[in-house]
Amino acid sequence: MEMNIALLPGDGIGPEVIAQAVKVVRAVGKKFGHTINFEEALVGAAAIDQTGNPYPDTTHEVCLRAGAVLFGAIGDPKYDNDPKAKVRPEQGLLEMRKKLGLFANVRPTFTFPSLIHKSPLKLERVEGVDFVFFRELTGGIYFGEPRGRNEQGTKAFDTNVYTKEEITRLARMGFEAAQKRRKLLTCVDKANVLATSRLWRETVQELAPEYPDVKVEYEFVDAVAMRLIQWPKAYDVLITENLFGDILTDEASVISGSMGLMPSASVGTENKLFEPIHGSYPQAAGKDIANPLATVLSAAMMFEYAFDMKAEAQAISDVVNKSLAKGIVTEDIAEGSKAYKTSEVGDWLAENL
Repeated sequence: MEMNIALLPGDGIGPEVIAQAVKVVRAVGKKFGHTINFEEALVGAAAIDQTGNPYPDTTHEVCLRAGAVLFGAIGDPKYDNDPKAKVRPEQGLLEMRKKLGLFANVRPTFTFPSLIHKSPLKLERVEGVDFVFFRELTGGIYFGEPRGRNEQGTKAFDTNVYTKEEITRLARMGFEAAQKRRKLLTCVDKANVLATSRLWRETVQELAPEYPDVKVEYEFVDAVAMRLIQWPKAYDVLITENLFGDILTDEASVISGSMGLMPSASVGTENKLFEPIHGSYPQAAGKDIANPLATVLSAAMMFEYAFDMKAEAQAISDVVNKSLAKGIVTEDIAEGSKAYKTSEVGDWLAENL
């Protein structure tokens, strides 16, 4: 099979971890007999520096031509530390999601047997954890209008807006995922306070009879924030709005012991993008020390979700677990043992595929 993949390395460590994912994807292509074509494009601070636009039209065209997008990270201190900057790297990410119609972020949380001791939670709480968040990506307070400040600059406002259609399409993805897993869906909202959350809960309640094999639970976001730490094994599939999902998925990411291990997908009706959940980590950029495993596992998600190639995805997951068991890891999880460089981990994974 021939596959066209857009590469958006982005900023900071993005280019380094994407380079390792490319090695692995090429090795998978060779192993399974696929022809894989890559096309690279600018995004984030790198794009601002060269074009003045964090998501140029040329980058959008590259994404539209591709069967999937592999994305690194965005963010740069020169923009992060300037609250008055009118153009920011993160605006490119929001624009990309909107233009590509990436309305659902799929973020799994699971543990690795050889690294479970690195979790900040007790062994009995995290052993066997396996849940997935479906976060709505293109609505809510990040996109709602009006927004801004008053003329004096002393009052700021953002608007949280959701339509029934936006909620329905995300919820259906959650229900369908739950049917393939443990048949448990949790709707996360703040329906006791927010009108948008009440619409979320009402919509999910209306859909539930169409999925009689799925048990549905409704929880307030603050309760979920606590229970993710107290009893993370209680969850299977969780669905939620943009802001809540942004916060909760980062909280969940540390359960495994390292943000450098967790992949994610952002999907829509036509387009699919795959990225690690960590940021651009500018302090490590160019040092060849960043953990590439989250990006490599994002490539595994790409094979499964974008190309329906489960064997290829499993091959990547297997070799990542093998590298962890053998200690072929970067300094963030080496624990006093030999730490391998980012590029060395990528080389090892590709060779052992």
